[in-house]
Amino acid sequence: MSKKQSFVKYLLLVLAGTVVGALVFANVEFNFSVNGPSFSSRPNFASAKNNIENYPIQSLKSFNEAFVQIAESATPSVVTIFTEKTVNQRFISPFDFFGRPFDDFFAMPKRGQQNGRKEIQRGLGSGVIVTDDGYILTNNHVIDDADQVYIRTSDNRKIDAKVIGKDPKTDLAVIKVNAKGLKPIVIGDSDKLRVGEWVIAIGSPLGENLARTVTQGIVSAKGRANVGLADYEDFIQTDAAINPGNSGGPLVNINGDLVGINTAIASRTGGFEGIGFAVPSNMAKKVLTSLIASGKVTRGYLGISIQDIDENLAKAMHVKMGEGVLVGTVVEGSPAAKSGIKTGDVILDFNNVKVKSSVELRNVIASQSPGSIIKARVLRDGIIRIFTLRLEAQPTREVASSRPEESARVTAALGFNAEELTPALAARLNIKPGAGKAIITAVDPSSNAFMAGLRSGDLILSVNRQSITSFAQYSTLIKNVKEGDMLFLLVERGGNRIYFAFNV
Repeated sequence: MSKKQSFVKYLLLVLAGTVVGALVFANVEFNFSVNGPSFSSRPNFASAKNNIENYPIQSLKSFNEAFVQIAESATPSVVTIFTEKTVNQRFISPFDFFGRPFDDFFAMPKRGQQNGRKEIQRGLGSGVIVTDDGYILTNNHVIDDADQVYIRTSDNRKIDAKVIGKDPKTDLAVIKVNAKGLKPIVIGDSDKLRVGEWVIAIGSPLGENLARTVTQGIVSAKGRANVGLADYEDFIQTDAAINPGNSGGPLVNINGDLVGINTAIASRTGGFEGIGFAVPSNMAKKVLTSLIASGKVTRGYLGISIQDIDENLAKAMHVKMGEGVLVGTVVEGSPAAKSGIKTGDVILDFNNVKVKSSVELRNVIASQSPGSIIKARVLRDGIIRIFTLRLEAQPTREVASSRPEESARVTAALGFNAEELTPALAARLNIKPGAGKAIITAVDPSSNAFMAGLRSGDLILSVNRQSITSFAQYSTLIKNVKEGDMLFLLVERGGNRIYFAFNV
């Protein structure tokens, strides 16, 4: 063999080794430190893209075949989740009917006490495999409070699962199994999903016997909030049939990519009525990554309460309806307070993105990492101001609310009645003395004030932009309000400041 041939052979071997090494380590991420390389805790998501979306449709048969391919692509990634919880049965004494006068004599359990007999409560839901090493996304309500969790895969393997982390605020959870041969689903970009697109829901509705049921529909709406299912809501609405047991299963697009986690249905009967909700995959992916990395979700915190600007508020504040959100409470010492944001400001842009709703802004703030530097464009008294904000970690303490008793008196012209917040009244209503000068004690359910959202127990802080410093001042301002006038109030409720505008 000549020197030239030997050199070519050597070069080919080097190239082959380079290619093999690249393939082996393509999906491995290293963090180099003084102690040498260490593996990252970031999940290794599936990245092999399908080409189902480009499948040519030339006949009814090919149209049918396209949906078959979508189902065949996604179904192996879907699992049925089983949970077990051990609970003590409660014993009800026959003496309950007679006030239980012999409890001590007979040494019987007290009311609500447990008698030691145990029973197993079983639950069922769905999940979707998102990494080849066994991480599975599901709903928090599927596995919450469970003593034991296990899954059944598409190839009928029963595998014990460990709960990695839960996030009740989005109703998401991550569990993990130790098994080989798992097929993770590709996580798609839910932001690119459009209303009217075809989607498929997969799960185990109503029981194990119906595992990996496939239903088809369209995206009915995006950005659904105020549904009452979780603290942070940005749901995809679909008419793909979803029933109890589907919770935690995937919603996939026509490429077989995960675009949502099926969470709940809106139903008057408890069955399918064409309105289902799924957590968007982009939100789910952030929660998933955080739970895998640390077992918890850390959210950005600005320290404000915000509300949408309706038609009445827009008129009262001389702004356009639907442009920006109104700042109510600014928490003392919060990032917002430190930056100079005040009650009554209108946030128009946040991080160079126009603000369209309070729900949208709340989700954006929560999705940011603590320490993030954000710019906000704010309207105050007709002047545009730019604020630079450094987000902090969201505190866990929740603000408590109080609901004072109703008063019988209502000022007919206004639709509500307010009284001076005396120390005696504050003590009776369990409100901090000096918290305000006037408190609403009754609201007529048929009034515009009630329809706008005003409620008994609200502390009145300002009337038509004038701060209330005394009850006498409040009374003077109210006397000048005539029937048909726009009344613009700032109130405090449960520690939060809220604006209301309505015609009296």
